[in-house]
Amino acid sequence: MTKPSHCSLGEAMIHQIARTIEDGILAFHGFGSPLVQLALHLAKRTHAPRMVLVAGATYGVNPSPPFLTPTSNDWVMDRGAECHLDIEGLFDLAASGRMGRMFLSGLQIDRFGNLNVTRLGQERLQLKLPGGGGGCNLSCDVAHVTIWTAAHRTPPDAKGRRRFRLVTDCDFITSVGHRTSEGKNRVEMGYQGQGPDGIVTELGVFDFDESGHARLAAIYPDVDVDTVRENTGFDFPVREDLSVVPLPTREMVEFIRALDPLKIHERELKSEDRLRSFFLA
Repeated sequence: MTKPSHCSLGEAMIHQIARTIEDGILAFHGFGSPLVQLALHLAKRTHAPRMVLVAGATYGVNPSPPFLTPTSNDWVMDRGAECHLDIEGLFDLAASGRMGRMFLSGLQIDRFGNLNVTRLGQERLQLKLPGGGGGCNLSCDVAHVTIWTAAHRTPPDAKGRRRFRLVTDCDFITSVGHRTSEGKNRVEMGYQGQGPDGIVTELGVFDFDESGHARLAAIYPDVDVDTVRENTGFDFPVREDLSVVPLPTREMVEFIRALDPLKIHERELKSEDRLRSFFLA
């Protein structure tokens, strides 16, 4: 069988999310994102075999599904689970400091890694969103958080206006990052978790500097810094050692494609991003 010569953007994003996962930790992926689900299974298959994976819909521990289903709330995704948690046990694990990493996103992601999935509009409600579903508590307690979005690129509307996904300040903070808009940090707020340590998007990867501000760390081979700036609602520093994101190996791409034969993860991507691909050396 011929090994793949290229990877898609989605496969590259899955690899970037997987690279944030440490071996030997307990990681919880929550509902909804096939990119994150695939990243966790990829990490467990490669560099993090001792990771304890808790599935988001079933709370199954270390499942081994035969393929990715169109919804995370499908018991196929629970296949082979060693045991199950209940939701109270999950929050107890986080509150006791035993959850190593979880994954969060939002309609707004601000410069300090705060997230908004509650409402748009500050003085006046413009759009009601679903809410955090426990993300606020977990973002305080979990040791590390990976933020991701596949909607960083924000083209202007007919009037030339942009609704940025990465914003200076969230209209409402649902899940907490490193600082409030007033500058209060996590230590002052008494949170035990260390907060987000990366943002993975379809344009690049950010880390956070010593002040807790998002900093561009890497870009994809077909993206430049100016494109990232144009699509980001705040100014950001750039690492001196800014790099091009490392791409997955051919074996990793084969694994992703075998686990996701229906290409469910592409539903998270815009149509133009589904066409992006990168040559594998």
